[in-house]
Amino acid sequence: MKTLTGVGSTPLSGVGTARWYRPEAGLTLPERPDPSAVDPDAELARFADARDAAREAIRDARDRAAERVGEEEAAVFEAHEQFLDDPELVGDIEAAVEDGTPAEHAVRDRFAAAIDQFEALDGPMAERADDLRDVRDRLLRVLLDVDSLVDVRDLPDGTVLLAERLTPSDTAELDPDAVAGIATVAGGRTAHAAIIARSLSIPAVVGVGESLRDIEDGTELLVDGEGGRVVADPDAETRAAAEGEATSAVTERVSTADGRPVEVAANVGSEAELGPASERGADGIGLFRTEFLFLDREAPPSEDEQYEAVTAALAAFPDDRVVVRTLDVGGDKRVPYLDLPDEANPFLGRRGIRLSLDEHCDLFETQLRALLRAAASDGDADGADDADDADGEGLAVMFPLVSQIEEVEAAVSAVESVAADLDAEGVDHAVPELGAMVETPAAVFLADRLADRLDFLSIGTNDLAQYVMAADRENDGVAAYHDPLHPAVLRAIDRTASAAEETDAWVGMCGEMAGDPAFTELLVGLGLDELSMSAVTVPAVKERVREVDSADARDLAERALACETRAEVRELLDG
Repeated sequence: MKTLTGVGSTPLSGVGTARWYRPEAGLTLPERPDPSAVDPDAELARFADARDAAREAIRDARDRAAERVGEEEAAVFEAHEQFLDDPELVGDIEAAVEDGTPAEHAVRDRFAAAIDQFEALDGPMAERADDLRDVRDRLLRVLLDVDSLVDVRDLPDGTVLLAERLTPSDTAELDPDAVAGIATVAGGRTAHAAIIARSLSIPAVVGVGESLRDIEDGTELLVDGEGGRVVADPDAETRAAAEGEATSAVTERVSTADGRPVEVAANVGSEAELGPASERGADGIGLFRTEFLFLDREAPPSEDEQYEAVTAALAAFPDDRVVVRTLDVGGDKRVPYLDLPDEANPFLGRRGIRLSLDEHCDLFETQLRALLRAAASDGDADGADDADDADGEGLAVMFPLVSQIEEVEAAVSAVESVAADLDAEGVDHAVPELGAMVETPAAVFLADRLADRLDFLSIGTNDLAQYVMAADRENDGVAAYHDPLHPAVLRAIDRTASAAEETDAWVGMCGEMAGDPAFTELLVGLGLDELSMSAVTVPAVKERVREVDSADARDLAERALACETRAEVRELLDG
């Protein structure tokens, strides 16, 4: 039995048979010819055709990923498409071709330089190099007329896939029923491939290092994504422990060691994710993204379509809360049939609740009708329950990107108006819990007033970090700023939770931060009542909650809030 260590990416364990994936073997370039033998016009045409084919493949991959792992995770492929149109990359490649370099060599050379630049950086920025590799390999596959994705699409059951690294495209094609685990030589926990692996609930350990190359095809491997271990030829005891862990889930609600209850819910971006969330023991849904109903179609969904999707979620969690976010488009989420405006800075433009209350109030009204009907259905898609017996318990609705009290008042007024219309029509309905996303500094500073008017607040750390730090989360050039452990972001979280303490409102978190067990004690100490995350991390966070002492957690939070840099915060948590 031999044990290798790396970075645990998906907190699950799996046992299977090693199989190496070497896509680079099919991308060997022919010898570079003399420039005088190259026809620049022909090569430019080949490059243009390759870009068109790669763009179509990226869009297909995005659609498949959206269906399998959700719109949020699939958004990475939109960034890949932008690489194809990057004027600097494209311009340099075309210039090299005009100087007599064949298209495939020009692509390889220019992307190699860009990859080296990213890998010279620290943290998440270095991991974006894998996205460049993904786009490069798509172009090269077209130019060389090869398809190296066949292996990952058709793997035998019980495969532990080994690779130098996996790209997002590679990972999105994996069948979680066939792949028992992933281990890579390189890579990090925040790389897009690792995020997709977590969404697919595939045990993964990344960044194992060169020692992984000593593992041969056919070796029995245990992948421990919780402990960051890869064990070759595990003994029966080690294997049994891992297999038992892989099938276990904490289904009951949990409390801290001193008895403080903390709700641990799941973020869900499609109906296909409801089953896995329930199986992993989630205490309901803390973020039900409704965007999947509106994307990849020619017209918006009907009221009945939305009603059926929400009642399906309620049926999956009949005894728990289901928090539905109203339509959150704009910014990085484009819906062609809505004719959203082109804006110089869409993240600071018309998106979220702003669009719902303005240009698309008709869509908002339709969605509210579906939600209020679902609130009375108790998960029964036939709507058989009597409204007099339903009080809306189970369903909660939250409004995204709130930054003004007027927005909340207008949204609540819209709910009341829809309820009056349904009542006049004799349609069963109930008013659910109402809440707001805290994603902007404005919402943080207004948190006490929001809590007075609403039933709950839910902190979206992905956007909150973006707006507090003035750092676009899709811009790799400022990726170092986009960290929820920055003292400014932690103080925003603390201010929000503290503002609700004297009210009846509860405070939750549905950003990526909530799903990292390393942050659980800190978040409990900051006063969060609910944590919502990718379903795969629910058991690990529940186990961590059980170990936390509330007094110790508050002490940790106070020390973190006293830190002046994110490095100090990380050192505190690592200690």
